[in-house]
Amino acid sequence: MTDFMPPAQPFPHIHGMYTVSIRAFADERGRFMETFRREWFPSVSWDKIQTNRSESKAGVLRGLHYHFHQIDYWYVLHGRIRVGLADLRPNSPTFMHTATLHMGEDDNIGLFIPIGVAHGFVALTDCILTYMVNNYYDGGADERGVAWNDPDLA
Repeated sequence: MTDFMPPAQPFPHIHGMYTVSIRAFADERGRFMETFRREWFPSVSWDKIQTNRSESKAGVLRGLHYHFHQIDYWYVLHGRIRVGLADLRPNSPTFMHTATLHMGEDDNIGLFIPIGVAHGFVALTDCILTYMVNNYYDGGADERGVAWNDPDLA
């Protein structure tokens, strides 16, 4: 494994999630980072087929939603977000576990979100999030929403 290939680490609060600490190479000209490599996730079989960009103003809440067929991989290009997560998979050892995570342009963290884990964020600053997925957007048929203040997730 080279310096360009950080291993994905299991996210301790939700089974099947991973974080990647991405190494930045900086000099007087700026920085370079590889933000994704499929081999960082050797135990996961998925093919990234679409990359999306989400821009949010500070204070915007992108509510919790989950997918039946889509895996997400998030990376914050600009700004800071607070991510909310909830495991809604009935057969998961962490079913109904919740967690939060801060991500930002200076953290250099990639976040792998499996099918069935609700995810959303609040923009702590103006932010740009890029996310890669394994299925094309289908108009919403693949996703369901969850209220951010659902008492069952408290």
